[in-house]
Amino acid sequence: MISTDIQQQISELIEAQFAKLNLPQHPESLYDPVRYTLSLGGKRIRPYLTLSGCGLCDGPIEEAIPAAIAIELLHNFTLLHDDIMDSASTRRGKPSVFRKWDASTAILSGDAMYAWAFEQLQYYGKKEQFSKTQYYKILNIFLDSAKTVCEGQAYDLDFETEQLVSLDDYSQMIRGKTAALIVGSFKMGGIVANASPEKMDQLEAIGNHVGIGFQIQDDLLDVLADPDKFGKKLGGDILEGKKTYLSILALQRGNREQQQQLHQIFENTSASQNEVEKVIDLYRQLGVIEATQKKIEKHYNEAIGQIELFDGNPYKSDLKTFLLNLKNREF
Repeated sequence: MISTDIQQQISELIEAQFAKLNLPQHPESLYDPVRYTLSLGGKRIRPYLTLSGCGLCDGPIEEAIPAAIAIELLHNFTLLHDDIMDSASTRRGKPSVFRKWDASTAILSGDAMYAWAFEQLQYYGKKEQFSKTQYYKILNIFLDSAKTVCEGQAYDLDFETEQLVSLDDYSQMIRGKTAALIVGSFKMGGIVANASPEKMDQLEAIGNHVGIGFQIQDDLLDVLADPDKFGKKLGGDILEGKKTYLSILALQRGNREQQQQLHQIFENTSASQNEVEKVIDLYRQLGVIEATQKKIEKHYNEAIGQIELFDGNPYKSDLKTFLLNLKNREF
């Protein structure tokens, strides 16, 4: 994605703060995996949205940096644990902590990241310009985000053993697993800016639409993206039998024969690449690819519509540009 001046500024602020974390050297078995995880980078979407949410509400974005670091640490904590649950060998194109070390190390290092996230939030309890109410609200949003992510992951695990999952069920799951941290990012930025209840509701709406659109887009990229760019094997969700927006919609639209064929491949833990391609062909035949693209477009457009309700400032136009770039991402 092409970075704007504001995005570059935010990126520099975030990376400078990560450099200041000053993780201990010992025990190496605990902190080396944390350093490794943070060195993999990633899109840093959540910290960008935290600072943008603050700026959108005319707040001082520098004061939102601790919240931004906290939400990114929380995000990476969830990824370390997700990789164990998914037995994922790679993360962002590199060996996952689970694979490079082991499951016990990944669990413990993830827990340390969770603790470091809370440490960042202490900033708001120490600074006089933030009221006790603001500090409470920031902590509450953070905790609610963490809890909701766990609920979403639980639904995702439940879905693995359920043959019939509705799109409503799926939407509930991704509101937790993916959208919760994006909503939390926006809302913590809003609290730092001391935003009004009305603006907080708008930030929440933006976050929900971005989070849902982002996850459905991930589902689509799983079958369309260049694996080298995406950092995952083509059709990985199909091979793992995961419930995605595409698979659920295909089962809804297919006739009995097509449904049986899809179930047979989804339930085969050793499906071939040829079978994966058959599923993708069925997605095209049933119009699933096109319908998914329209659904993604709808959510991003809804998010941009909510942004339009804010007063004009540089962060408003920058955030719209960021979301348009996000909508057109290839990985």
